[in-house]
Amino acid sequence: MSEPLVILADIGGTNTRVALADGRVVRNASIAKFPNADFPSLEPVLRRYLDQAGLASVDGVCVAAAGPVKDGVAEMTNLSWVIDHPQLIRATGAGRVAILNDLQAQGQALGQIAPGNLRPVLVGEGGTTGAMLVVGLGTGVNAAPVHDTPWGRIVPPSECGHISMPIDNPEIARLARFIEAYGPHAHGFASVEDVLAGRGVEHLYAFVTAEMTGNPVVKSSGEVMAALERGEAPARATARLYTQILGSNLGNLALIHLPFGGIYLIGGMARAFTPYLIEMGFSEAFHAKGRFEGFLGAFSVTTIEDDFAALTGCANYLANGGKG
Repeated sequence: MSEPLVILADIGGTNTRVALADGRVVRNASIAKFPNADFPSLEPVLRRYLDQAGLASVDGVCVAAAGPVKDGVAEMTNLSWVIDHPQLIRATGAGRVAILNDLQAQGQALGQIAPGNLRPVLVGEGGTTGAMLVVGLGTGVNAAPVHDTPWGRIVPPSECGHISMPIDNPEIARLARFIEAYGPHAHGFASVEDVLAGRGVEHLYAFVTAEMTGNPVVKSSGEVMAALERGEAPARATARLYTQILGSNLGNLALIHLPFGGIYLIGGMARAFTPYLIEMGFSEAFHAKGRFEGFLGAFSVTTIEDDFAALTGCANYLANGGKG
């Protein structure tokens, strides 16, 4: 029997990636990217994709949304889209429908990613089995634990990018006060996402330049990374601050979830900063947990350099009988 034809979508804050899959095998040549700003909702994205592919319907649909999913409805965190089952059925004619948080989809992909797309950051001493943790660093920030059980893989949803940023020293305390009031979207609260997402890099650079000169300098995250490549002092200070906060936050998450199977970083900011992490003190910040410093040595950290891992996760979820 032929595998069911399914359509998959990975909806980020900026773009949506869409693909077809035969069962759990994604058709790499079918992957297309659509700017979210060009569409009022996901439904016309899927409909356009299927029209261009010459398909009236598919057997199943699974989407990964960068936002919380409750009772089969996804509300995007950084985009004014709401996604539900009736919308997906109208767009695709699918008989099987599933909506996942994007980190849940990434978690479903672990173990199915080509070794060439895995870049080690820290080698842990705890082996390769046990719970895992997937952490997204991109337009937004989130993390989700991954548990393999006799009844299948479980990836609980989470929105932990919106917890308070860790404050470990007086400089970080000043940063938190700065973040609470800086920029047009300030909301009196300094979250992890406010410093580790793409816009977080912009916030950190503004803080660093304000500390240096008394006036914040506005640069996009791309401009900051270009300045980092040139070795400019404010960008290097920004990278050190980013690395310190990331390491501290991941150390906290490691103690909460005990991911002896490894921590996996995904997203544009993860890939951009990975070449600088060790130089900028990531290991020290990750392990700085007092008497548990040695215990943190059990956990490996790896960056996933695969833009399409969430699509793989969606395909695996459907193929394994997932729904919801």
